[in-house]
Amino acid sequence: MIASAKIIGAGLATISMAGSGVGIGIVFSALMLALSRNPSLRSQLMPLAILGFALSEAIALFGLMIAFLLLYAS
Repeated sequence: MIASAKIIGAGLATISMAGSGVGIGIVFSALMLALSRNPSLRSQLMPLAILGFALSEAIALFGLMIAFLLLYAS
């Protein structure tokens, strides 16, 4: 019973990876749209896009960490 609850909880924790993929797609699509409208802002927009990518990816890594903790801790 506890083992099945761990597996279900780990599966639910990995849903954050789907949201992270959507977030990364939105960040880079917004970057492409902004660069196509005004290419001279590349030096200002690129660091912001990388920051958005990193923050979105961090959410997926936190979800993965929780999933592993649920599966393998105690």
